[in-house]
Amino acid sequence: MTTDDAREAIARAYHEEWARVVASLTRRFGDLDIAEEAAAEAFAVAVERWPDDGVPPNPGAWLTTTANRKAIDRIRREHKRDDKHEEARMLYDDDKSEPRGAVDDDRLRLIFTCCHPALGMEARMALTLRMVAGLTVPEIAHAFLVQESAMGRRITRAKAKIKAARIPYRVPSAEDLQARVSGVLAVLFLVFNEGYLATGPDTGPLRPALTAEAIRLTRLLRALMPDDGEVAGLLALMLLIEARRAARVAAGGELVPLDEQDRGAWDAALIAEGHRLVRERLATGTPPGRYQILAAINAVHTSAREARDTDWSQIVALYDQLVRLGPSPVVALNRAVAVAELDGPEMALAAVDRLEESLGGYRAYHATRAELLRRLGRSGESRAAYDKAIELAGNTGETAYLTRQRDQLGQNGGYFFAGARRIARSRRRP
Repeated sequence: MTTDDAREAIARAYHEEWARVVASLTRRFGDLDIAEEAAAEAFAVAVERWPDDGVPPNPGAWLTTTANRKAIDRIRREHKRDDKHEEARMLYDDDKSEPRGAVDDDRLRLIFTCCHPALGMEARMALTLRMVAGLTVPEIAHAFLVQESAMGRRITRAKAKIKAARIPYRVPSAEDLQARVSGVLAVLFLVFNEGYLATGPDTGPLRPALTAEAIRLTRLLRALMPDDGEVAGLLALMLLIEARRAARVAAGGELVPLDEQDRGAWDAALIAEGHRLVRERLATGTPPGRYQILAAINAVHTSAREARDTDWSQIVALYDQLVRLGPSPVVALNRAVAVAELDGPEMALAAVDRLEESLGGYRAYHATRAELLRRLGRSGESRAAYDKAIELAGNTGETAYLTRQRDQLGQNGGYFFAGARRIARSRRRP
């Protein structure tokens, strides 16, 4: 096995096994710091050994065993003599008889634990993304549109608060579910988004393992809370987005806009399931929440047989509903993109420009401006906006797409990337 093969195996194991290892250690030792540090040390050992020893037949089991040994070593170093009885309980009681309660999945249980009401909502989400999804601090900072240093401090404070307040790692009861579900849904959506459009500068545009895990956990949550409209809405939203994955990246690795995708490559079964969930929620007559509205927007996109058939007036109306429910700069940006389809780029650009203060560090903001300026014939300003978007772009596929759009300024052809639209035709999902 070459060093490159080992590194690839370690990277794959990190994406697939991090959450499982951390969840297992947290359940056993009841300490997030110990779980995270031991898991990180296990992966460090893998980096040292796997190139020479080869990848073990079961990487997840190897990593969990190694992490457990690292955790035990740390506990032995830190515990005092009069703590020996407690130490022995922690070291050798694997707690296998613990009742699983309402959530019978270690990773979903860990999400609920990190989403404890004692933490602020943003702290809950950031901590869970780190501990459960294994996202790096830069990736989480990008998701929250904040500086890496600020995000690192936020995660550190969240773990410190859990330790100081002696918040236990425990199985949430059925009564806990409703109080914590909003934070859990937000985390699952952010995990899915990182898989849908990766933020790493040297990564490919997609991380299918993350989208698959987010969908798996949301299905479990749906089974736990079958009457919760937002749980159903989030599952529908994920399915309708995931259905397009096979058509989203060209053979060369570049992102493909929605209006250029081969709709025959979309997953019809996932689309049908997503549409069914949307219809079921509409039939209840209950006012929809954020995820249900976003799912409805994606249902409109995936209902169009061809891009030019997209019902943009319905999409704008759904965004209006979303704005009334909870206005945000990102919602306003996506609404402006949809408005451009109906009323032209000038009106949309005016709305986008009002978002500069809040979204000036957001790649989609600059890419959206670049497309609107292009359509207005303002090529110099469009190029500058594309340059800024490329500077902020996350993955290789996104960078390649934006670079091509910039280099084609003044030429005929299709333009746009994953947050904007090509206005002369119907476009991709906001």
